[in-house]
Amino acid sequence: MDGEVESPLTLDWDGLLSLPRTESVSDFHCVEGWSVLDQRWEGVLFETLAGKVKPKPAAKHTWFECYDGYTTSLPLENLMDNDVVIAYRLNGDDLPQPLGGPVRLVVPKLYAYKSPMWLKRINFMKEKRLGYWESGIYSDTADPWKNDRYR
Repeated sequence: MDGEVESPLTLDWDGLLSLPRTESVSDFHCVEGWSVLDQRWEGVLFETLAGKVKPKPAAKHTWFECYDGYTTSLPLENLMDNDVVIAYRLNGDDLPQPLGGPVRLVVPKLYAYKSPMWLKRINFMKEKRLGYWESGIYSDTADPWKNDRYR
């Protein structure tokens, strides 16, 4: 975790597991029209990680890079809810690789393309930057309750 922060942080697996663990039960909505209900995610609240790196006042956005080259971004304020998790377990099991394991972000209030899999880097930024899907076909706000799918 780097960028507009007071204390940049690199976490290895043991470091992530040493942080306070949380559980969040939520529905998971895909932009393609399907949902999976009552998913039990376990991991670390994004808010906990943000507290460790201490974003500077200028940090308004976050940029996520994944090991497969995928990118997305979110306003920092969207990540501070008590259900946004850096997840490493799903429904009582380690998060399987096809679903983003070992670690993915889960933002339940948004379409799943805003919950990037195979997290590699989190960068706190002053300005918004559009990720893979947002710079092409899909909406940057990604609100499933407003059917906010396309640009």
